[in-house]
This record gives sequence, structure tokens and C-alpha cells, in this order.
Amino acid sequence: MPEEDLSVDVVVVGAGACGMVAALAAIGKGATVLLLEKLANVGGNSTLSTGSIPAAGSRFQKAAGIQDNPSLMVADLLAASGPHEAEDMLTNMAELSVELVHWLVDTHGVDLQLITDYKHVGHSVARLHAPGDRDGKFLVADLVEACDKAGVSIRTSHPVVGLITEGDAVVGVRVEPVSGEPYRVMAKSVILAANGYGNNKELLKRWMPEIAEAQYFGAPGSTGEAVSWAEDLGAALANVSAYQGYAAVANPALGLLLSWTTIEMGAVIVTADGRRVGDESRGYSGFASILLEHGDTAFAVFDTTIRDYVLKNEPRFVRLFNDGLIVEVADVDKLADFIGCDSDTLDNTLASTASAAAGDSADEFGRTNFGFGPLHAPYCVAKVSPGLFHTQGGVQVDAHARVVRPDGSPIKGLFAGGGVAAGVSGLAGAEGYASGNGLLTAVGLGYLAGITSAADSAVDHS
Repeated sequence: MPEEDLSVDVVVVGAGACGMVAALAAIGKGATVLLLEKLANVGGNSTLSTGSIPAAGSRFQKAAGIQDNPSLMVADLLAASGPHEAEDMLTNMAELSVELVHWLVDTHGVDLQLITDYKHVGHSVARLHAPGDRDGKFLVADLVEACDKAGVSIRTSHPVVGLITEGDAVVGVRVEPVSGEPYRVMAKSVILAANGYGNNKELLKRWMPEIAEAQYFGAPGSTGEAVSWAEDLGAALANVSAYQGYAAVANPALGLLLSWTTIEMGAVIVTADGRRVGDESRGYSGFASILLEHGDTAFAVFDTTIRDYVLKNEPRFVRLFNDGLIVEVADVDKLADFIGCDSDTLDNTLASTASAAAGDSADEFGRTNFGFGPLHAPYCVAKVSPGLFHTQGGVQVDAHARVVRPDGSPIKGLFAGGGVAAGVSGLAGAEGYASGNGLLTAVGLGYLAGITSAADSAVDHS
């Protein structure tokens, strides 16, 4: 083996939340670990999220008087997603969720707090555990610090370009760093923890053509090569046409999101003609597909009560306000001027919505939850766009995060999580995504892959 090549027990491809959790779990069980990231910065889609991890029955829920259990969590998420090809994994993730959240908090000092002021999309009880500021960049920062303390070596700008196999087993990866010579990393286990394929037009056209031309707002590293490597080795695929959309991107150029909490507290979304087009409470992912049918421009309308509530509870929301992406207007006429629509049309929209929010009439789209109730002047408005955030399908894995073939047999030495593995958001489309689904499988499968790969390495040593 050339001198520049390396040998470790476990090599992890991708330094998002999945990859860092996998590395922490593996090194915690005594394995030697190397974590490789193709971009200059770690985090991936985890950085862009709210950092919310669902867990059913945590001590934080019990302290808040919230009764929850894995069976209820499974029922909630299946109600949102419908039947799909990774239901066994959903049960596995729900049963693991409390152990995972407690391990992150207690063993690695990750700041996760139960969100009790709202349940968020797809959950019947409060079970989302997130950083205090509800910003994924803080989750990523905590994981980076934990990796540093645990002695995990992270190499950024070191793209993996392919897998190394011997017979039917994966035994390492080939690396072509941005600066420096190519090298190999030989390993007893390879964990594919890269992002999905949201930034790969070819794969989008193959698996979800209806969203392929939509604006993409996820992490740039979601180019899908790790899914293709596994598929080339015979891996089974599941839920490949499912994705998470987002209906309220406030600055497409920067990918800044309007918090969906505004909607949950009573905001509505109208198109350029001043009319609503559906039930916004179905969720930021499902509603994105509705908006895409009506063009790429819409407007979120709320009031100062909702604005001030979100400013208080979600500090990253402040940037939208300071940058002028959220505008306060005195009345419906000024609101119509901002949107560029007919004032009477907009007034009728807001009046009928207010009647539904007050419980005086049925909402024309069936919405029943309006948060704080009817909106009142002065209003706030933000121009928003719908688009694709990340894919939710990928390779099929077993209960230990091993990549499997269609017959269920594992590909020796190969594990997957994060955007590479099949998610739990339904068979196809954006309707099945519930809040936290992405991070649930990212950190959950990363945890399982790290533990199992370390155990496999120990067996190989004996």
C-alpha cells in the first residue's frame, strides 16, 4: 500500500449531522475513525434546518407532562406519509429516538431542548427536540465540538470519488482532495453519510420529474453520487420519489426561509392575485407542491402579533426583518399595493379567512387550525417562493444501517444514513414529510451505523 494511503476501522463519507453522529458513535465504541467531507464546510442540510429531532417518551417530555411513546410517533408519521417502503425503519427510529436524544445531550453535550409552544407538522404531541435558538447551525456546531473532544479527525475539501471493493465487500474509498494528491483510505467499514440528490438534475428527472425544474434551496453538496455508488453495487432503493419541499423561501438567492411557525400561528399564503390556493396547515412541504402549480411567487400574510412571537422564539427570523424581507403595512389597501393585486379581492380573502379563524364559518379549503385566530391590522407580509429542499429516498438499509440488496442480504462493509438512505416521508412527492423526518433518520441511522461498524471492526480484529 502506498505510503500516502491510510488505514482505519471506519471511514465516514460526509460531515453533516449523520456523519458526525456516526463518527462519534464509532469512536465511542473504540474504533479508529476518519470523517471525510467534500466541501470546505461541514453541516450540509443539517445547517439549514431548525435542528429538530423527534423523540417519543424522552425525560424532557415527561418533565413537561407530555405523554408520548414510539407507537404513537409511528402512527403520527404514517398518518402523514401513508404506506411506504421503509416502515420497518420508521419503527426502528421511533424506538431508538429517546436513547439517541439522551445520548447526544448527556454524552456529548449537545444542546437539545423540547419545543413545547408548538407541535409542528405531522405530530400530535410536542416531541421535537432542538437547539434553544431552533437553528440547525447550532446543532452542527455542538457536533463539531463533540467530534473535536472525542478525537474524531475531520478532513474537509477531501471529496470521496468512489468505493474500493474486494470481491463482494466494500473495503475503502478513493479520495481526491481539492489540494494535494489522490489517496485511498482502507477500512473495515464505510459509512455513506452524504446528502441526497436534490442538486442532481439527472437523478431528479429519473425519479421525480415533476420537481426537477423547481428551484433548489438545499445544501449544494446534495449531488447523489453516494446513492449511485451503492446502486452500482446492487443496493436496493426505496421511496426514491419522495422529497421535502418548502413553501416559504423568503430570499431565493440566499436560501433564507420564512419560519413556518408564522403559518402555524395563523398566517395565510396568497398568490399574486390576492387569493389563497389551499390549506396552508398541511405543512411547508406539502403546500410547496400546491404553490408550484400556481407559479413561483406568493406572499405570506400575518400580523404583528405573529411577527413578534416568532421574533422572540426564533432569533434567526430577525435577519428577515432587519433585511427588509418582512414588511409591515397599515391596512388591506397598503397590503394590496405591496402584493400588486386588487384590494377588494384581497379584502374578501382576508375576511373569509378571518371568519373561519374565528369559528364563524368553515374554511373554503378545510383549514381548522389558525393559531392565534383572525389576523388584525397592521399586517406583515413577506414575498415567498416554493421549491425543493432535499430528497427523502435512497438506498435500503436494515435495522443496523447496513446497506442491503433487494433480497435483504447486506453488502459487506457498507452502511448508509442521512440523504443516502431511504427516508420515512412516503413513497413519492412532498405531502408525506413531517417535521424532523430528515434529522430523525440522519442522526438515527448515523448512530446505528457507528455502533455496528465499530462492533464489526472489533470482530475482525479478533
